[in-house]
Amino acid sequence: MKVSDILRIKGGTLYTASPDESLLSALKLMADRDIGSLVVMEHGELVGMVTVRELTLVLVKNEGNVAKTTVRAAMDDHPLTCTSETDMDEVRRMMLDRHARYMPVMNKKMLMGVISFHDVARAVVDSQNLENKLLKAYIHDWPEGQAPDDAPKL
Repeated sequence: MKVSDILRIKGGTLYTASPDESLLSALKLMADRDIGSLVVMEHGELVGMVTVRELTLVLVKNEGNVAKTTVRAAMDDHPLTCTSETDMDEVRRMMLDRHARYMPVMNKKMLMGVISFHDVARAVVDSQNLENKLLKAYIHDWPEGQAPDDAPKL
């Protein structure tokens, strides 16, 4: 399974922020849309990512006052990215290694979407459920009284 499979199911809605906008407005957008991240774009290019993790760090550092803080001051300016052709096993490894919950999907310099660890976990579960269903159907369709060649004889 590839990242493009998740993006196809997930849809193409993207939420972005500008690096020079207030962190409070970015936080309001995240709350209004019930999302955990914003991709930070400047002049049509990815320049960072703001997630709940970065917001928490800024809130603690500034003792809860983010009124004068910009997105640029809070964002991760080297977010982990992948392409739509990246294999899901590689994405899982990358996200686990960096403790990343969100990953922008880029094809060259074009933002294709964002996948979350939740999206990845759901894809794994769906894939396993399909595999289990197919295996059960295969087992169910065996001719009665016959076992597969490698099954133990009773």
